[in-house]
Amino acid sequence: MTEDTENKNETPTQEEAAPDLASLQAENADLRKQSEDYLDSLQRERASFANYKRRVDLDNASYAERLLAEHVKFFLPVADDLERSLQHLPEDPDCATWISGIELVLQKLLKALETKAVRPLDLKPGDMFDPNTQEAVTHEENDTYADGQIIEVVQNGYQIKDRVIRPALVRVAK
Repeated sequence: MTEDTENKNETPTQEEAAPDLASLQAENADLRKQSEDYLDSLQRERASFANYKRRVDLDNASYAERLLAEHVKFFLPVADDLERSLQHLPEDPDCATWISGIELVLQKLLKALETKAVRPLDLKPGDMFDPNTQEAVTHEENDTYADGQIIEVVQNGYQIKDRVIRPALVRVAK
């Protein structure tokens, strides 16, 4: 063989290279399409995982809040008893230190609850009755208050953030 025939065998002619080029371009286009599909799929999975993680975090926060509410409910009767004891103070001047001690204990308990975002509902006589945050123990005729107004808060209600954990017990005018 001569050198010219060897060169012809090694390098393809333009006619022979054209089908290879076309097949390579088609393969390249297919691979690009496949790459775009994989990228799109990856982005969707990442977004799905981010949504899942956010949902799990919200569920965990909600669960922690419900657990806190259940534990706090255990201490609310103690706060109620301390408040009731301060409503019926003894007249004896020797009890002044005892009274201030009870007030300090109640303040400390309420401050501890407040650190966990637990606070009493802010209700006073004259406010309108709201069944979402209050429970009526009586409906009474009253000359001082209009229909649907609170006459007296019998027992404080409490909430964590915006969620009521115990409704207030109130007397309501009719």
